[in-house]
Amino acid sequence: MKVLKLSAQGLPQSWISLEQAVIHYAADEVRWEVGAQVAVFRGGHNAVTGQQSQIAINSIIGTKGVPRINPFAMRPGLTNSKLFSRDRNICAYCGGHFHEEDLTREHIIPFAQNGIDSWMNVVTACKPCNHRKSSRTPEQANMPLLYAPYVPSLWEDFILRNRRILADQMEFLMAHLPHHSRLHC
Repeated sequence: MKVLKLSAQGLPQSWISLEQAVIHYAADEVRWEVGAQVAVFRGGHNAVTGQQSQIAINSIIGTKGVPRINPFAMRPGLTNSKLFSRDRNICAYCGGHFHEEDLTREHIIPFAQNGIDSWMNVVTACKPCNHRKSSRTPEQANMPLLYAPYVPSLWEDFILRNRRILADQMEFLMAHLPHHSRLHC
């Protein structure tokens, strides 16, 4: 289980472990929290009162301080898993819906024609379509694209990089997605 760590302004910073979240709570770095309580860590007993210390962890935390990263300058890392999720496991050529193991990263402008490995030059394709297109462009292969590639937003990237998102975390992230995002539905 991961906790969604946000800046104090509400911008996603990272997915962190429960243990990392405890450190933020213990260091009094959590400025605000939303979402459900997902864990309670218990510590030692107070010598005077006898009460046991405890830290309750919420699924989404906003931390103090200035972010070390500018989230708007970040380009999401391109992985097959994120690509297939962005494209909803749908082949860009035949429109079929496939399991991840039956999909490939398809370069619109192939490497053989000086294409590059970037979000705007890749789509999801089933293995037969990828093989049929070969090292040609969609126009050369007479295989038009059914959808256009795009670079995921910061919010989409946070959804694409975590397979086990809690309902309240997903609701928070989905509320910030661009209207054109394929992740809606």
